[in-house]
Amino acid sequence: MKEPPLPPREEDRLQALRALLILDTPPEERFDRLTAFAAQEFDMPIVLLSLIDAQRQWFKARHGLDVCETARGISFCAHAILQDAVMEVPDAAQDERFADNPLVIGEPHIRFYAGAPLKMPGGHNIGTLCLIDRSPRRLDAIDLAILGSLRDLAVEELARYAPQEPAA
Repeated sequence: MKEPPLPPREEDRLQALRALLILDTPPEERFDRLTAFAAQEFDMPIVLLSLIDAQRQWFKARHGLDVCETARGISFCAHAILQDAVMEVPDAAQDERFADNPLVIGEPHIRFYAGAPLKMPGGHNIGTLCLIDRSPRRLDAIDLAILGSLRDLAVEELARYAPQEPAA
């Protein structure tokens, strides 16, 4: 298993995430609806809205998974935030970064992963909207476009948490 490297400007990225004051907040229907829709649209057993903090990935919304966070070091999403495009892993058991990952060899037995980075207005990728399956698969161009649109909706909703400038 390869632990993900830290993104450039990691402290700025963490500050941007923490400024949202969203970590450890209760579930919200607007995010839960998004993950439920994605699960149905893509026929995926697991869909997460994942935010990458310093030591963990925390799930603001989750469909098909009972835990609310995992360690960052075993996180697929911590790899995905290193790029701006969707990171797709067609078969995690065949990918050297993840083949011996505890989330692959144990519950939830991840085989397929696609994570769309959540780029906030300041330019930092704070997490992902990700799709997870227990079987290998690939997304086609239409699926990637739909995932990108859903990611954009998630970013718009997350931006509502951003501190507002005081009115002049």
